Amino acid sequence: MADQASVRGGRPSFGVVGDGNGKGSPEGQVVGGIAEFANDIATLAELQAKLALIDLKESVEHALFPFAMLVAGLFFILGALPVALFGVAELLAAALKISTGWALLLTGISVVLVAVLVVAVAAMRFAHSFSSFRRSREELSRNLAWIRTVILYSGRGSPRRSV
Repeated sequence: MADQASVRGGRPSFGVVGDGNGKGSPEGQVVGGIAEFANDIATLAELQAKLALIDLKESVEHALFPFAMLVAGLFFILGALPVALFGVAELLAAALKISTGWALLLTGISVVLVAVLVVAVAAMRFAHSFSSFRRSREELSRNLAWIRTVILYSGRGSPRRSV
């Protein structure tokens, strides 16, 4: 019977065929299992890094247009701000018959509010461009769950079902 111990050459054999180098022994199986598990972990890490790189490239592609829009908006704001402040302030002062100082102040506040609105819209679009990293997060969670399961149940025999 395979599950009974037999003695060969003075050493007990527990139904495990081995060549004497430890590969067939329980210790050899543990070492082999650990090596296989380490290889699986290394493969998962490599695949996770590749997926993160793909997600990074995709995110950069999605971020290019909002980033260009943000930069262009900021340049236009910087270039138009002095002209807007002086031109609108002069018109406002003449139309409302107020001093130039008050007109400059009202114009400056208006331009800043518009600029804040443009930057806020661009920032919202920019933030959404990195949503593709969701795949990497989900895959990492699944990989970590698998690793925890393997560690938790390693060394345990398969549960026997009662008939």
